[in-house]
Amino acid sequence: MGRAEERRARQRGGRRAAPKNRSSRATAPASRSESVATAEETTTRAASGGRAAARRSAKQGGKGATGEKGRIRRLFTWKKMLGTFLGICLLGIGAFVALYLTTPIPDTANADAQLQSNVYKYSDGTLLTRDGKLNRENVDLADVPKAVQRTFVAAENKTFYNDAGVDLKGTARGMLNTLMGKGAQGGSTITQQYVKNYYLTQEQTVTRKLKELVISLKLDREKSKDYILAGYINTSYYGRGAYGIQAAAQAYYRVDADKLTVEQGAYLAALLQAPSQYDWAVASDTGKTLVQRRWNYVLNNMVEEGWLDKAKRDAMKFPVPKEPKAVPGQEGQVGYLMNAANSELERQLVAQGIAESAKEAEAMVGAGGWNITLNIDKKKQKALEQSVKEQLTSKLDKKKRPVDGDVQAGAVSVNPKTGAVVAMYGGVNYVEHYTNNATRTDYQPASTFKPVILAAALDQGAETQDGDEITANTLYDGTSKRPVVGSDIGFAPENEDDVDYGDVTVQTAMNKSINSVFAQMGVDVGMDKVLKTASDLGMDTEDLKAVPAQTLGTMGASPLQMAGVYATLDNHGKKVTPTLIKSVENSRHAVEPAEPIGDQVISREAADSVTSVLTGVVDDGTAKKSVRDNPLRKGQKVAGKTGTSDDNKSAWFTAYTPDLVTSVGLFGESAKAPHPQVSLTGATTGLTGDAGRVNGGGFPAQIWAAYTFGVSTKVTKFDLETDQGAAVQPSVTPSASPSQSQEPSEEPSTEAPTTSAPPRTQTPTQEPTTEEPSEEPTTEEPSEEPTTEDPSTEEPENPLDPQLGP
Repeated sequence: MGRAEERRARQRGGRRAAPKNRSSRATAPASRSESVATAEETTTRAASGGRAAARRSAKQGGKGATGEKGRIRRLFTWKKMLGTFLGICLLGIGAFVALYLTTPIPDTANADAQLQSNVYKYSDGTLLTRDGKLNRENVDLADVPKAVQRTFVAAENKTFYNDAGVDLKGTARGMLNTLMGKGAQGGSTITQQYVKNYYLTQEQTVTRKLKELVISLKLDREKSKDYILAGYINTSYYGRGAYGIQAAAQAYYRVDADKLTVEQGAYLAALLQAPSQYDWAVASDTGKTLVQRRWNYVLNNMVEEGWLDKAKRDAMKFPVPKEPKAVPGQEGQVGYLMNAANSELERQLVAQGIAESAKEAEAMVGAGGWNITLNIDKKKQKALEQSVKEQLTSKLDKKKRPVDGDVQAGAVSVNPKTGAVVAMYGGVNYVEHYTNNATRTDYQPASTFKPVILAAALDQGAETQDGDEITANTLYDGTSKRPVVGSDIGFAPENEDDVDYGDVTVQTAMNKSINSVFAQMGVDVGMDKVLKTASDLGMDTEDLKAVPAQTLGTMGASPLQMAGVYATLDNHGKKVTPTLIKSVENSRHAVEPAEPIGDQVISREAADSVTSVLTGVVDDGTAKKSVRDNPLRKGQKVAGKTGTSDDNKSAWFTAYTPDLVTSVGLFGESAKAPHPQVSLTGATTGLTGDAGRVNGGGFPAQIWAAYTFGVSTKVTKFDLETDQGAAVQPSVTPSASPSQSQEPSEEPSTEAPTTSAPPRTQTPTQEPTTEEPSEEPTTEEPSEEPTTEDPSTEEPENPLDPQLGP
């Protein structure tokens, strides 16, 4: 061994021995090599010691978190969770067994199944009518053909003859939806529906659903299927005031239950899903489609179950029900008002969760016990009825002109500040014409839709194809049949009488109801946005396609809907939902009054600008003869729009003062069943357009004026926040007056608007009527513009405006 090796051996030995004799190292000097080795060792130990300390620290810190997690794991072990679950299940089973043992089948029917009266009152509390005769007559199941019995099973519960009377999955889903506030989702068996209708109530509570389940199970064990089916078809509500299959057979087909065919039985079975919506006499096109689809569903199920031969089923045709018979005591307008109030109450019951579905709400109202006060003002109601009689029905003579027998009128009057429906005209007589013309939605509103297009344009800040902001003074090409620009769908509407207007302002286009202008404006705004605005204002546009043709008002609408749209404009853009019911009282159900005034749906400036523009229709447009120059007018300020649909099947005038909105519609309906839509042309002895056409500026505007100027005698001014439109005071600059839209409507008027835009921004927001004395003769133009006085006296009617109605 050499010296170097010995030295290394001594060093290794020294390192190993050092811990045992630390004092010797402290006193004996170390060699250089030993010092280096010792330093390296110290460094290594320090590093390893630091890492160990870190590990210990991390371990100690993690031990707290791990300990916490450990406690949670120990608390929620799978054994404990399973035990808890089983315990809850046992408790639930025990509770259900206790409920089953303590819940008997009731001996009598529930209170809602007993006869009570519904009482209807005017707004002042005086009695309108009382409806207390329940149309119900029970029949033995043996008196109902077996095939007809099976239509109800096929419609509602195909497993009826084999099940235990309950649908546990459907019931559980129903209870869950009740707890979550989602309402009904269906799924009940025939047995459960019978128990709910006859023994229990329609309230949405878990307790009621559990009782329904228990009683259904007991009833299925104690009674036969025939007993249950008989109870079901004898207590169900079919619409038209009919409870039970016998009353329904008479109400819809004028036969007794034992004479019903399979086709008729399938219709009655389909009807139970939505009696009002599926009643053929009043159903919309959508409702008719749905009930036919349901009818087919019932028959197809019968074929699947082997209850109906397929060849016979394929040969069956839909059995259109007969016209309904009105109940005595509902003559005149009473029946219309009562049924409209019932429909509104049913919607409130569903909306407030008192009823699970429209079907159940209808049954609840039909069962009676409701004290309903309407918003109908007795004085205004009488005035509206009288106005229709004096201005229209007294002048019709169907013996001289058969088309006169096809004229139907409907009207609704609304307070724009409260949303109250103060008057409603549903038709000549409820016992003669069952359909309420005030609420029907199957006729086109035509050009009364044009203000909605303008409202959308102003509210959205829309621009023309050239990038110009759309205002009352924006120029458009009013050439008839001019193709719209910017649309993927070709559309070139014709103006009334194919008149070419050339370049006109939006104000003039509204006054003259120029189709080509508003078709282009609708595309400029975007038809999807137009329909969105229409929906916000109160129209039903859910299933409409956003196409340019809708600018002509080709959708369906009711006078009630249009009154709401214009009431929202009158209310400065805050949503107004016309409300017929003032208050409701019932011993079993607390119903909150509906809130007719909603949120701001379009800006106030947009709404007020439309109102301002619509004053031009009255002062210098299609309604000037019937309204502006009406001798009954005492200076009332009016904004409104006329409308006449394709083929003259409907004619409208919807207009408002600051305090009252009224929509009047005339509808061509054939007097012969099934009452298709027909033209009104030729039905006239009074004011009409050319060739006997009935325009919105004729009978509808006359009815409106006679009613409104008779009940709204207070002269008030529109409080408008706008700097555009016919109601805006002209600029003090003399040269600006001719540019206003009230100027004569001869051809030169199409050039004037080019100078109207600059002064528009300088005009005050007050109307010109602020300086006009209220006693001013009614035959003069409401505006003080010097340029309009002269033409109005020399030419009462514009030669280019032959009572334009679209």
